[in-house]
Amino acid sequence: MPLLYEGRLVAQQVSGAVIDRWFDKISEGLTENQKRDLKRKFSRMDALAKTDQAIRAKAFDISEHYRQHWQGTGFKAQLVAPSKAAAVRFKEVLDEIGHVSSAIVISPPDENEGNEEVDQESKDLVRRFWSQMMARYKTEDEYNRQIIDAFKGSGDPEILIVVSKLLTGFDAPRNTVLYVCKSLKEHNLLQAIARVNRLYEDGGTEKQFGFIIDYEGLLGELDSALTTYSAFEGYEAADLAETVHDVREEIRKLPQLHDQLWDLFKPVRNKKDMEQFEQHLADESLRHEFYARLKAFSRCLHISLSSDKLFDVFDEAKVDALKRDWKQFSELKRSVQLRYQETVDVREFEPKIQKLLDDHVVAMPAETIIEVVNINDPDALKAVVEETGVSEASRADRIASATRRAITEKMDEDPTFYKQFSELLEETIRAYREKRLSEREYLNSVVDLASKVARKDRGRDVPESIRGDEDAQAFFGVLEGQLKIKDDEPVAGDEAASIALEIIDIIKSHLIVDIWSNEVAQNKLRNAIDDYFFDVLRDERGVDLPVEVLDDLELKIMDLARARFAA
Repeated sequence: MPLLYEGRLVAQQVSGAVIDRWFDKISEGLTENQKRDLKRKFSRMDALAKTDQAIRAKAFDISEHYRQHWQGTGFKAQLVAPSKAAAVRFKEVLDEIGHVSSAIVISPPDENEGNEEVDQESKDLVRRFWSQMMARYKTEDEYNRQIIDAFKGSGDPEILIVVSKLLTGFDAPRNTVLYVCKSLKEHNLLQAIARVNRLYEDGGTEKQFGFIIDYEGLLGELDSALTTYSAFEGYEAADLAETVHDVREEIRKLPQLHDQLWDLFKPVRNKKDMEQFEQHLADESLRHEFYARLKAFSRCLHISLSSDKLFDVFDEAKVDALKRDWKQFSELKRSVQLRYQETVDVREFEPKIQKLLDDHVVAMPAETIIEVVNINDPDALKAVVEETGVSEASRADRIASATRRAITEKMDEDPTFYKQFSELLEETIRAYREKRLSEREYLNSVVDLASKVARKDRGRDVPESIRGDEDAQAFFGVLEGQLKIKDDEPVAGDEAASIALEIIDIIKSHLIVDIWSNEVAQNKLRNAIDDYFFDVLRDERGVDLPVEVLDDLELKIMDLARARFAA
């Protein structure tokens, strides 16, 4: 798992332009009232000792960094505090801010454990915390178990605060961000890094990187640790050195990913005309390539916006241009998904990308919901036809895509009927793309086709004996034209309809529970159909049955039976 490293410095005095800029950044996405409340809480630092000021400043930065970029994504964070007392103070400040949930896992206080807590106040703070934990959990083992299990799950806590415990031998794959507020040396530093160096995927959301946010200036230590420690949980030092990257390396990829997006639209003449962009994406394979490139750009932009180093690499005008184009392409994606009636997975907008939408660019719905046009509902078709604010071609594409989906979903249930209309639909779309139809003609044509598909308009009469019988009509479609009598004349329509009904009777007489997962039962059905073709149709009625025709026909009948008679 690649690791992105970022060193961060936080302001520790509430004064000057530096703190104002920092505060504006960490409070992005909050309302004005929330910002005022956050600043009021932060300003209490003035009365604190210098050590507590440092903790408070880092806690504010961590809280708002996690809130902006990771909260609600399913990914979690670990905060490494310099001491048990500092761990408790970090949690107190995080709780006071109230934007993220946290929990502490430490070992019990021990008078003989060293000089970690040098003053009585710190020792008392740790003892009070430990007493509260024991009152709640009863035993140290239960305290550890419940908090660790909760952290590994999808709920609270979002941030786990540790000192040295859980820096080794602890795996929580959704643990993605490591906030380092403690000086760590070689082995301990590598062990800490490994906490966020685990693959993870949940519900379609994939962990791309582990993130190391360093408040202690450990980059030199990091380089030293990676090059001097010979082996680390199966990793060679050289492998780890290649794994850890300065976040600025990722930020510098933005222009290339941005250019790759625009490259897809080189043939579009008017770069300000979204209708041309949408029509350009009519090809499904091109749309999927667009989605893939947008996803890569989105992920990189999310990482970049979460870092203080973005403006070290690009000026504000460039960042604004990247955000503006990202918004445009995101809206384009939503438009073409609607236009071409694509089945949208609600997981496709990764939660962390949704936060990018909400906090940095523009608030948009939390889920992408594409309202599928129901071609079986005449009022729904009429509503699309009469929709304002979009071109006739866009409306036609929506109806055509909905019709294509309906045909695809039903194809196995009546292949002859749906294949005919699939070909008509594709020819209509092709005629419009080749400018042989106007937008109005295209819209009228696809509405007519959609209506015929919806009402199963076969365009001709079917034999009286099977009118109103959808099953029989489907089998009739498979049989018609395939059966011939001895002098090479096709079997008449009424006779083909009777054969369809007789085959359905054979199928129904052989249906048992779970027949389509029972190979023996399927073979019995296939043999019964085979006997019917030879004993009845060939021998009694004189139907000509070449072996190659019969084999193909029996396969089609079995496939149709599977689609229409799910037992």
